[in-house]
Amino acid sequence: MAVLSPTPSQRAAGNGSASASAPEAESRFERRLGEILGHATEVFRERGYEGASMRDLSRATGMSLAGLYHYFGSKERLLYLIQKDTFTTIIEQLKSRLASVDDPEERIRIFVRNHLEYFAANQSGLKVLAHEDEVLNGEFGAELAAIKRQYYRICVGLMDDLKRQRKLEFNSRTAVMSVFGMINWIYTWYNPGVDGPADVLARQMSDMVLQGVTAHGQGAVERRRASGRKVVAAGREGVMLPRTKRLRKAAHDARLG
Repeated sequence: MAVLSPTPSQRAAGNGSASASAPEAESRFERRLGEILGHATEVFRERGYEGASMRDLSRATGMSLAGLYHYFGSKERLLYLIQKDTFTTIIEQLKSRLASVDDPEERIRIFVRNHLEYFAANQSGLKVLAHEDEVLNGEFGAELAAIKRQYYRICVGLMDDLKRQRKLEFNSRTAVMSVFGMINWIYTWYNPGVDGPADVLARQMSDMVLQGVTAHGQGAVERRRASGRKVVAAGREGVMLPRTKRLRKAAHDARLG
């Protein structure tokens, strides 16, 4: 069975010649770690976290059971590494793509496209994230929750920017949670042969999101303005009402006279 390459700290404890090939060893380590996490993801997808055992993970990853325990300690840590690697990668790619774009609408499109392109190519990972979202507790759970909040806040910021630029009125949280509800479940139905490549799907979903929040936001502005006009009209009517009553009384008195 294959054995995981040494960690950076383990390599540093070696002799001086080891440091000369550190970048190459680091690359091998990262590559091997990626392979292990990929195989573990498939096990969790097929069996679920509760149904998967360390022995299942050992067979799938090609590591001895002893080696798996030595390097990872538990299946909980493997799930943590899968989720952390996924969200960290998505956020880094997103920030890189957003860096050179200022238009709020295009930035929202980039957010949707970045998410869909990653998970269209990693649907097993998306299923594991969705189904095992609340499994991790303690330090692992807290760290992942912080990363997820960062991702959520990025999207809220994008929605807020769109509202300011276009002078729209809508609830950013509702809009963001609607976006996540749309893009997080594609693993249950997405078929490239039927639905097209990820960039096409992203464009269609982005159109739906942007047209929806724009129509709702403009409608909210118009409703507020209309309500304001009614209040003003009612105020004017209230001011004029006493005068109208006086005129009517004068006309009535004239007829009696």
